[in-house]
Amino acid sequence: MSAPSLKIENLHVTIEGKEILKDFSLEVNGGEIHAIMGPNGTGKSTLASAIMGHPKYEITSGSVTLNGEDVLEMEVDERAKAGMFLAMQYPSEISGVTNSDFLRSAINAQREEGDEISLMKFIRQLDEKMDLLDMDESFAHRYLNEGFSGGEKKRNEILQLMMLEPKIAILDEIDSGLDIDALKVVSQGVNAMRGSEFGCLIITHYQRLLNYITPDKVHVMMQGRIVKSGGPELAQRLEAEGYDWIKEELGIEDERVSEGQEA
Repeated sequence: MSAPSLKIENLHVTIEGKEILKDFSLEVNGGEIHAIMGPNGTGKSTLASAIMGHPKYEITSGSVTLNGEDVLEMEVDERAKAGMFLAMQYPSEISGVTNSDFLRSAINAQREEGDEISLMKFIRQLDEKMDLLDMDESFAHRYLNEGFSGGEKKRNEILQLMMLEPKIAILDEIDSGLDIDALKVVSQGVNAMRGSEFGCLIITHYQRLLNYITPDKVHVMMQGRIVKSGGPELAQRLEAEGYDWIKEELGIEDERVSEGQEA
């Protein structure tokens, strides 16, 4: 199996007539973990939502391909079946559907008819992943995210990641609201996925997550595009000095999306 490759080229995205992403380009390959950082309102969460097909984001030009296939021509469920995964900043609650039922259905939706995962294999894999994430077995029988704390929801997102084994994962602020212990556990789950057949794009505000998940590349996003890229040391400098030095270096003026449009 060839290593996955997600290519985003010259992407422009608008919401309610306002352009958020402006000529955004990035390539994420199997075996790589990329981190995107940047001030609030620069288009980071818009990028994740647009790639995964959220209907309120209009892609006006550019392309997104996964292993050469046009992602933008796929329905949302087709993107997931093709091997894409989004861990959301604010996971939804679904009453009446247990975690285990949701996960088994999601796994089988990716498989061909007649090749569904057996119940015993599913239970064995679920137990293994939940143990790694220090999740009580009762989580399997609770309704999806209903009554979960913020940290429990984030662990549940990583449980889904590990069970579904996507080719490319986009993790949108999975560290938001996590204490140190939960952050370590979530990071352990992501690190367990590392390998040539898995690529990951992490959207984060903070260096602390990258202390536990070492990225191969760090990108700074401003004004809807990547303005600077580097290694892990770039994130460390941002933590120490903030973003003003980049704005000054590149002559960038402050420009933010209005409140409520982009996190």
